[in-house]
Amino acid sequence: MPSNDLASRYAAARRIAADAGTLAVDYFRRWTELTIDIKGHQDFVSEADRNVEIAVRAALAKAFPQDGIVGEEAAPSPGTSGYTWVIDPIDGTTNFINGIPQWCVILACVHQGQVVVGVVHDPVHAEMHHAMLGGGAFCNDRRVRCSDKTDLRQGSLGVGFSGRTHVEGIKRLVTLCCDAGTVFWRNGSGGLSLAYVATGRILGYVEEHMNAWDFLAGHLIVAEAGGRVEPVNADEAIAGGGRVVVAGPAVFDAVQALANHAYD
Repeated sequence: MPSNDLASRYAAARRIAADAGTLAVDYFRRWTELTIDIKGHQDFVSEADRNVEIAVRAALAKAFPQDGIVGEEAAPSPGTSGYTWVIDPIDGTTNFINGIPQWCVILACVHQGQVVVGVVHDPVHAEMHHAMLGGGAFCNDRRVRCSDKTDLRQGSLGVGFSGRTHVEGIKRLVTLCCDAGTVFWRNGSGGLSLAYVATGRILGYVEEHMNAWDFLAGHLIVAEAGGRVEPVNADEAIAGGGRVVVAGPAVFDAVQALANHAYD
C-alpha cells in the first residue's frame, strides 16, 4: 500500500465528508419538510440520506474511479484497485428527521481487510473526527486520546441497539451497567458515539450488531486514539456486520466483560 495512495485518500475523505456535511445540514434545517420512508422497526430513510449518498458516491468515483464503494442506501459498486469505500451518508437518521442535532456523515476506506482511513463528521457542531492508519486520531486539527480513567464509575458507557437484534441483550446490558455503577448513555448515532470514545467524552461503546458503514471508521479512530477495540476483519464486516466493543485501555476488559455477560 503506497503511502501516497493512502495520503491522497485520507485528504479526499475529509474534503468529501465536509462537502457532504454542508449538503446534509441544508436538509437538516428543513427537517419538518423531509420525505421519509420506513425500512423497518426504527429504521428510516429520508431524501437527505439518498441524496447525500449520491453526492458522496459521485465525488469518490471522480477522485478514485477504480475504487469500490459500499453504502447504506444503494447497491455496492465493485472496484479493481483493492480499495473499498464504506459510507453512511447520515448516521442517526431518526435523530435527523426529528430535528435532534446528533447525527454524522461517515466515510471509511478499507484495504485488504483493514480500515486505513476513517472520518466521522458532525457538521452541526463543526467537529470532524478522523484518522489514518498509523497516523493518530484527530478532531479537526486537535489530536485526541481516549479516556485514561480506570473505573467505570468515573464516566458514562455508550450503548447501542438496533432492530436486527433481540431486545433481551440490551436489557441485560443496561442492568449490568447500573450494577457496575456506570451511566449508560445512548444518543442514537453509533458512529458519533465511537468518535466520543476517541475524544474521551465517554469511556467506551458497546453494541451487539452494527453494519460496517456505521462502525468501521469509528473503530479506526478509537484505535488510533489509543483505545482498545475488539478485532474485526473489515471485509467480513462489510459482508455481515458484527459486534462492536471499544473502550479506553484501562477499562476495556471491564467493558468487554459486560458485553459478554449481556450478549453471550
